[in-house]
Amino acid sequence: MAELAEEAGITVRTLRFYRERKLIPPPRREGRIAWYGEHHLARLRTIGALLERGHTLGGIAELLAAFECGRDVGELLGLAGAAITTPWSRETAVRLTPEELADRFEGQVTPENLTAALDIGYLAADGDEIVHVSGRLLDASTTLVRDGVPLAAVLATAREVRAHADALAEAFTALIRTHVLAGAATDGTAGVTEALDRLRPIAKTVVDAELSLAMDRRLRAELQAWLSGH
Repeated sequence: MAELAEEAGITVRTLRFYRERKLIPPPRREGRIAWYGEHHLARLRTIGALLERGHTLGGIAELLAAFECGRDVGELLGLAGAAITTPWSRETAVRLTPEELADRFEGQVTPENLTAALDIGYLAADGDEIVHVSGRLLDASTTLVRDGVPLAAVLATAREVRAHADALAEAFTALIRTHVLAGAATDGTAGVTEALDRLRPIAKTVVDAELSLAMDRRLRAELQAWLSGH
């Protein structure tokens, strides 16, 4: 185990953690000796590459479970084709002390709001610190609260937006499933990589354009109603 950890550039403690999470297959045992081979080293290097591309260990575990078929996931996904393994989001997590979180949302960090933020997936606890999943979403929430929107209302809207975002993601995933992955058997991972490279900016452009048009329609009607009432 120590030799494998050294070769992979990680600590023995990290290697044990990966084993406990079943991220690497068990070693071949001869009595009390555990033997690790090149496939274990390749798996560890794949995990390292995925972590560098922003994947979480939970997401990596799902990938490994889904693509476990005798070959390393790096080979199956083609790590050279970064479009397959690179996350679509570019969000940067923000670490906060409880005091810093309270300063951002003065008087509104209640048990109910904390529970809601944890349930949505915005917040997670890491020792004595709190981790927010996205600096951009944290800044947006902070601005809305400072502009007078209650944090409870911000979180309720966030839950609704998350549901709509999941529905949009499923719509684009269905396109990928039906028209991209269906041809992967003949095109291989290179064809999938090229298609995802093209789809990534298109999906973001479509969502931004449709949301902008929808906001124009909704706000125009809302403002007309407000003006007629005043």
